[in-house]
Amino acid sequence: MISQENKDSWHNPWFLGMVGVVVTAVLVNVVLIGYALHGRSTLVFYEYNTKDRKSDTETIGNIKTQKALAWKFTIKLPKTVVLGTPASYEIDVDDRLGAPVSGDMKVVAYRASDASKDFPITFREVSSGKYQGYISFPLKGYWELHMRVTRGNDVFDAQSSKVQVSETGAANY
Repeated sequence: MISQENKDSWHNPWFLGMVGVVVTAVLVNVVLIGYALHGRSTLVFYEYNTKDRKSDTETIGNIKTQKALAWKFTIKLPKTVVLGTPASYEIDVDDRLGAPVSGDMKVVAYRASDASKDFPITFREVSSGKYQGYISFPLKGYWELHMRVTRGNDVFDAQSSKVQVSETGAANY
């Protein structure tokens, strides 16, 4: 007989099975949400099947080059980013020893949900290893900044965390 005083009812295999299914589903969702929020962007932003396709050896070579250079980017984002309003961005680039890296910097504002709205910006070097540029985003939502610094034959790529563009100037996290 099942009653509130009967402690054996919690040991019912059907009840335990359902609890196991619910707990498993919650844990899987937590893991997937964690990957989505903290992982690197894995969205395809090129014509993956025709243009700009690299072989595995080329990709591995690029990764080894990036690791060998080990340049560090420090981005000073504005506190708020308002739709259609130019905002100043400052990016410092240092090599593995902490010395400033002088070169040419190009930044692509990348919008995952609408590739036709991506646009490039050339940053100017204001002092050794310090770059500055102004970006005015045409649409609200989340954007990423993909940066490329070229010094001689050395090329280094990096990307920023997401930048939130709002119509009213909500804080950028």
